[in-house]
Amino acid sequence: MPGKPLIVILGPTASGKTGLAIEIAQHINGEIIGADSRQVYRYMDIGTAKPTLQQMQAVPHHLIDIIDPDDNLTLARYQQLAYQTIDSIHSRGRIPLLVGGTGQYITAVTEGWSIPQVQPDYLLRAELEAQAQRFGNEYLHQQLMQVDSDAAHKIHPNNIRRVIRALEVYRLTGEKISVLQRKIPPPYRIMELGLQIERQQLYDRADARVDHMITAGFLAEVENLLKRGYDRHLPSMSGLGYAQLAAHLLDGLPLEQAIHDTKIATHDFIRRQLTWFRHHDNGILWHNVTHHEKIIQLCSNWVAN
Repeated sequence: MPGKPLIVILGPTASGKTGLAIEIAQHINGEIIGADSRQVYRYMDIGTAKPTLQQMQAVPHHLIDIIDPDDNLTLARYQQLAYQTIDSIHSRGRIPLLVGGTGQYITAVTEGWSIPQVQPDYLLRAELEAQAQRFGNEYLHQQLMQVDSDAAHKIHPNNIRRVIRALEVYRLTGEKISVLQRKIPPPYRIMELGLQIERQQLYDRADARVDHMITAGFLAEVENLLKRGYDRHLPSMSGLGYAQLAAHLLDGLPLEQAIHDTKIATHDFIRRQLTWFRHHDNGILWHNVTHHEKIIQLCSNWVAN
């Protein structure tokens, strides 16, 4: 028998995922599961473009605001929480929608990655980071190539966090992360919908959203995080806009430059998101974001069948 349904709504930042997902959920008796590595953090609302209170009241949302900015949510833990939430939604006779732009979160859930349950070793990470700073990212990547060539071929040398994680797993377990990351497909009937829009138009939308965030109080949000004692070097604070506005507040970077830098960083992030989705496209149905009625009808028909 086919598994229970799971609808995935994915796409780059500023592509309109949140609004469309809420419309779909309202039509098919659905609940939304966040797949965004920044929206999991509390106190980080404006800069992560979280759904508004009104939107979250309209449709139940899950896996948003679940950890503090100085906490760590591993990919394995996110996957576990996502599966638990999907099953809980099914138990209520409702339809889960996995919605977001964090490709690693989405792919780990839909492909059923077997993720190594290896706790971070922060001393080892600091040692490896120091090596990267001293000798360059390629130096660490070559270390990974020597012990796990399969992983090295899949991880770009500049993706230093993933390179370090792969080396960390090997050093602590003696096992290759590429072997430990075998895939066990989950027992769901999955439809993946991707939202697409012309690239320059997407950049323009992203730029306009940054301007709106500034108007909505993004700078005060970052200032409040710093006052709460959250260090600017935390992974959570490396998010789009947070690092740039922290540089304005702490280093005197002109606000106009911080906003400009945020927009450029967002464009780069969009390119990386699209590259991930292209490399992990197992049948994504791509649609123009403006075709709401068509997409809603598609989802309704798919659930009914």
